[in-house]
Amino acid sequence: MARAGLGSGWTCLFANDFDAKKAASYALNWGSDHLKIGDVAAVTTAELPGSADLAWASFPCQDLSLAGAGAGLKGERSGTFWPFWKLMKKLGEESRAPRLIVLENVCGALTSHGGKDFAAIGAALSGAGYRYGAVVMDAVDFVPQSRPRLFIIGVHKSQPIPQRVIAPAPDPDWHSPALIEAYDGLAKRCREAWIWWQLPAPPVRNTVFADLVEESPQGVAWHTREQTRKLLDMMSQVNRAKVTAAKKAGRRMVGAIYRRTRLDECGKVQRAEIRFDDIAGCLRTPAGGSSRQVLMLVDGAKVRSRLLSPREAARLMGLPDDYRLPENYNEAYHLAGDGVAVPVVRFLAANLLEPILSVGDAAEKEAA
Repeated sequence: MARAGLGSGWTCLFANDFDAKKAASYALNWGSDHLKIGDVAAVTTAELPGSADLAWASFPCQDLSLAGAGAGLKGERSGTFWPFWKLMKKLGEESRAPRLIVLENVCGALTSHGGKDFAAIGAALSGAGYRYGAVVMDAVDFVPQSRPRLFIIGVHKSQPIPQRVIAPAPDPDWHSPALIEAYDGLAKRCREAWIWWQLPAPPVRNTVFADLVEESPQGVAWHTREQTRKLLDMMSQVNRAKVTAAKKAGRRMVGAIYRRTRLDECGKVQRAEIRFDDIAGCLRTPAGGSSRQVLMLVDGAKVRSRLLSPREAARLMGLPDDYRLPENYNEAYHLAGDGVAVPVVRFLAANLLEPILSVGDAAEKEAA
């Protein structure tokens, strides 16, 4: 999805994924001649051709997320940052350091281990001669899905940076309180290499959740009346009141439901919690039944429900309808839930990555 967001103006020299099923989907859409399937720790710089303008890493988030075990960058999954970084350092030794490095992860990377993981990333970047900064971008500005993510952007010291992409101070649109606090916890050397990136205001989103919903979905079926009733019975009074209000809205309403375990006077109980704010909840990988998002369509007195379809999940990530998805439901949902929103990447590329590279290209032409 990072590749889809970068767009046709970019050429991918090398791609890697540990997950064979996700790699198969990548190959189906982009080809496999430049794709290596396996652990990034097994990749060598001899396999990385030429000198790249950009190295993009969306390393696993489980050890950094609020839902994870909290192992941080020392965790088995999120710790894959370090073998990736070993490759970046080796490229630098070979005078092939990428001009730009982008690291994408959950916002939990700002606070994991009391900010030490974020500080470690900052120390790695600054120690390798990169000026860097970060932004928090929520996909909800671009697609009807709540999905805040952290993007750390590093620029090699050999690359000039246009002044128009540097902000004099944090911008609340892109620099959250948690990000500012994480910056305050950096070592002096790391703060000296820091840049507050300047981006334009987010665009006005012109779609709502209901716009993406299929009447005749592929891969899922509408629930029976009994299944829908069971969902309603799992709701608290507050959530049932939301459904009642949706019936009186005078238009078709689509609600997003997640099942969550809550405590009440009887102990732990599973609840169905719904939102009718025209936004889907954050897509997740389907580690269990509670992770699969359910939608409820309310049209007057008529109430229907079903799982979110694979194509709807892809649309919530900004993928076009001609993007080919795995036939298996769980694989397709996992692909979407583990990805980065396509229009977020395009916005970042158009307003930060490409302007920086353009200045560098112009400087090289003048020098020649």
